[in-house]
Amino acid sequence: MQADAAVVPDTLVLGGGGTLGEAWMNALLAALDEPGGFDVCGCSSYLGTSAGSIVATALATGVRPRERLDRPFEPPIVDASEHHHGPSDIRRALGTAAGLGTIAAAPLASWILSSTAAAAGGAAVRRAALARVRPGRRALTELDVAIVRSGARWDGRLRIAVVDIESGRRVMMGAPGAPELSVSEAVQASCAIPGVFRPVHVRGHTYVDGGVWSPTNMDAAEVARNDRVLCLNPTGALRPTLSQPLGALGVLSRSRAAAEALALTARGARVSTINPDEDSAKAMGTDLMDPSRRDDVISAGLAQGRRLVQGRTVTRQR
Repeated sequence: MQADAAVVPDTLVLGGGGTLGEAWMNALLAALDEPGGFDVCGCSSYLGTSAGSIVATALATGVRPRERLDRPFEPPIVDASEHHHGPSDIRRALGTAAGLGTIAAAPLASWILSSTAAAAGGAAVRRAALARVRPGRRALTELDVAIVRSGARWDGRLRIAVVDIESGRRVMMGAPGAPELSVSEAVQASCAIPGVFRPVHVRGHTYVDGGVWSPTNMDAAEVARNDRVLCLNPTGALRPTLSQPLGALGVLSRSRAAAEALALTARGARVSTINPDEDSAKAMGTDLMDPSRRDDVISAGLAQGRRLVQGRTVTRQR
């Protein structure tokens, strides 16, 4: 579906994708925020998952994406060997990444869990799988400090996807009736890759990365008929190759996002999804935590966004 790149979406959905996914979303949005595009801080609501929760929170607090291009949040370097603690199917999947000598497994660990659970039966399987993954030990202290300093508050516009380990179910923080976590706690939870980063414990519940449920959680958007929804899906760019089989997760990511878009369309919303284009995908590669690629990703994301503005339409990119 196409949407006018000059029209402010009612809901902006921002998916997971590690350090490079965050860089690509900020760059693309910075271009869309330029003359001829739309006010990216003027949406009625923002829904973020994992890296997308950081971007969504910044937008909801009025921080322009261009301001953040030189101020990235970079989590600690992750050794893929840390993931060898879980159900055999998940361990094998993560072990494949480790065998390739890459830390690509880090931002994709949640999506591997999500894909495994979705194929086998949903929340119950997620709960069982998460129970067998050793809790991550790395604190997201820098992220906590950055969010607290931003003054982010729940204002009714922000939704952040997390997963409750005890139930295996998705929880949309910021939604009516949601548990009372601070925005900082919710963002940390949404970024807490199982087995890598420390989960968030609040009032007897333990929360981890919303990507364990879905790469975008687009279907959780609260929409009315004719609402415009724009989704940025960084992992939709992944493509499998002989040297990088983990790229096959991109097929699952695009399929999941397409299904969620159909769910919103059935509710009367008008949905557009943007995946990284060929140049952005090449810049990102499959190691989404590689900081050395960040400048190239930003350049490619800005160029992609400007092409969209020049064409005046935002289209689904496969």
